[in-house]
Amino acid sequence: MPDNVLIHAIKADITSLTVDAIVNAANTSLLGGGGVDGAIHRAAGPKLLEACRELGGCLTGEAKITKGYRLPATFVIHTVGPVWHGGNHGEAELLASCYRNSLKLAIEHHCRTIAFPSISTGIYGYPVEQAAAIAITTVREMLADERGIEKVIFCCFSDRDLDVYQKALAAG
Repeated sequence: MPDNVLIHAIKADITSLTVDAIVNAANTSLLGGGGVDGAIHRAAGPKLLEACRELGGCLTGEAKITKGYRLPATFVIHTVGPVWHGGNHGEAELLASCYRNSLKLAIEHHCRTIAFPSISTGIYGYPVEQAAAIAITTVREMLADERGIEKVIFCCFSDRDLDVYQKALAAG
């Protein structure tokens, strides 16, 4: 990974971050929901919902992009994480695909800074320790030869999640 890429974890409201793109842990309809998805839709305003309607949904592991509208972020990248079913149903690969596909869209749209929530660890039940390891490994692999992205933020909702991400980042 290029030395100029900063990857770190913070505890914050992802809707308040001034970055090129924030990632929304969406559901397949892309029409809003609970958790971070609902918070992003509320903060971005009704034009985000209109834009998401035009996208026609999103498959698990895939990603789609819209403007940020009333958010400080220029773009919202919507990705659908897997529901945890014990870990033997392709969840890890689907989760890694969320990060890969989100980063691909960010790079295509010339984003230099991106913030991710902890995808699938809320109502979808993915164990945060495993999710953090997949997130960090996938981001590092994707950015190994990439020169466009300068900063990746893992934006955590709780102190516990922040601790897990910080330990996973420190472990290398």
